[in-house]
Amino acid sequence: PRLEVGAAMAAPGPAAGLVELAPWMETDDPYALAATRLGARSAGRMLVSDGLKALFLLRLQAALPTASWLLATPIVSPLRQAKDAEEIELLREAAAAADRTVAGLVRGRLVGRTEADVAREVKERLVAEGHDTAEFWIVGAGEDSASPHHDVSERVIRAGEPLLLDIGGRRLGYCSDITRTVWVRGADGAGPDETFRRIHGLVEAAQAAGRAAVRPGVALQSLDRAARRIIDDAGYGDRFFHRLGHGIGLEVHEDPYVVEGNEALLAPGHTFSIEPGIYLEGRYGVRIEDAVRCTEDGGEALNTFERGLIEVSGI
Repeated sequence: PRLEVGAAMAAPGPAAGLVELAPWMETDDPYALAATRLGARSAGRMLVSDGLKALFLLRLQAALPTASWLLATPIVSPLRQAKDAEEIELLREAAAAADRTVAGLVRGRLVGRTEADVAREVKERLVAEGHDTAEFWIVGAGEDSASPHHDVSERVIRAGEPLLLDIGGRRLGYCSDITRTVWVRGADGAGPDETFRRIHGLVEAAQAAGRAAVRPGVALQSLDRAARRIIDDAGYGDRFFHRLGHGIGLEVHEDPYVVEGNEALLAPGHTFSIEPGIYLEGRYGVRIEDAVRCTEDGGEALNTFERGLIEVSGI
């Protein structure tokens, strides 16, 4: 739209003269305008983002009936997977801000508050610590920690139970993503039982194994295998039912994915999460997650917050 030209011209592509902008008035048909501007090229291959809304894609297809439509992902994804030094620094700063957010949360009062109330604090702290926006805030207490993507509720956090925090935001275009599972003692609350201590230790060891396996030339599925082997050998394999990790950058979830079957090889600059978990439905769960980058000779965790079992008073 014409009213958006100023903001659009400030984007890197148009500002560098690499992208042609075609302003349109509210009474114009932008799809017909696109067809006209493309001219003879309108019968060629059109590559679109995998996030393009169906509303726009269907109208573009109607305006360009002789074009063939493909995803741009195979071209764009390799360019985005390997981050340069500036991007790594932006991701590191976002990760540090997420670390500070978790640190502030677990030092404060938790007992007697609802998951939803803590989630509101997560959003406020992420922005206060330097994020431009908060993007997600999983807060799972007790049995809710066994649901990997739990939606926050009015459940009250009690003494003597775990609390899983999976949070992240966006800072200068780049995302953060961290998960820690702490035990909330309260004033006189009980500490973790032996089963919880065991599964937390297993997840911590699996996460360390996944990070230790990171180096150039290693298949992404090898990281998943290294972490999963520890949990499988302990008899909890069926309680770890998601991939080990996902790429992180301009989006929270992007290529490369750290999962069995992905034989793509790691290269310096690849950045992704390492987040094994064990979930005992109806009881509790544990997940530990860091954003990790592949370096020239190994790996580096961008998150540095304590990974061991933390017992907090929560009062």
